[in-house]
This record gives sequence, C-alpha cells and structure tokens, in this order.
Amino acid sequence: MEILKRVTASNKDLEILIKELDRYLAISDGEEHDFYDQYNHLDNIKNIIILYIDQIPVGCGAFKEYQDDIAEVKRMYVRSEYRNNGYAGKILKALEDWAKTEGYHRLVLETGKKMSEAVSFYSKNGYKSIENYGPYKNVDNSICFEKKL
Repeated sequence: MEILKRVTASNKDLEILIKELDRYLAISDGEEHDFYDQYNHLDNIKNIIILYIDQIPVGCGAFKEYQDDIAEVKRMYVRSEYRNNGYAGKILKALEDWAKTEGYHRLVLETGKKMSEAVSFYSKNGYKSIENYGPYKNVDNSICFEKKL
C-alpha cells in the first residue's frame, strides 16, 4: 500500500533517507559536494513528504520558501531499488499540490548537469530550464528549473 505522509525534519525515516541521499550526492558531486551540501540542510524546511510502500520509506521530497510566492524543491530522492516505478513523480506532484495550497505560484529547483536522470525527470514533469538563480548563478555544473503552478 502506498502512503504519502507529511513529516517534520526530525522524522527518523527521513533521517535515514537523507543520509542515503547525501552519500549518493557525495559521489555524484565529487569535489563540488561541499559547495552544494551547504544549501541542503533541513533546518528551515518544514514542508516534507515521505512516500511509504507497505510501511517502508522509499523516497522523500520537500520544498521551502524561496521568495514571496516562489518555493524551492529540495531533497528529492527515491531509493535505487524503487526507481522507475513512478514514485518520484508521485512525491513531486504531492509537493506541487501542497505548495499551491500554501499560496506559491511557482516552484524552482537546482540539480547537477551530470545528473541526467534528474534533468530528464524534471523536464518530463513540466519543468522548464531557467537561468541559474541565487547561489547557483555562476556554477557551471548546475542547471535550474521552474514550473508555474
């Protein structure tokens, strides 16, 4: 049974998923990992979702306010053994719906150019490439996206 659950940053299942995500990103980002890692803490993130399959946490995602009516998607992750089953799309759709009810009109996000699966995923889900924003402005490995809600 699939359940999308809203959680807080102190959720134990979230801690496990984030540790797995950070290990994955440390390999993917290579020498640039420390730069990206500084923008990925859960301290100020209150809108978090975990997807459970038969009570097993298989993926997560979050958003936080970026500007007045713009939220930033953060910490999207699905465990490798559960990928390619549409779970990331379900998490992302739930985040989009939640952000819209919170009054946001647009979502933005950053991912690495080397992360071709992520780039393809966001494009497939209606996100359009935009000029790099904020801390990613002059970062060659970053690609930024937006979606109007």
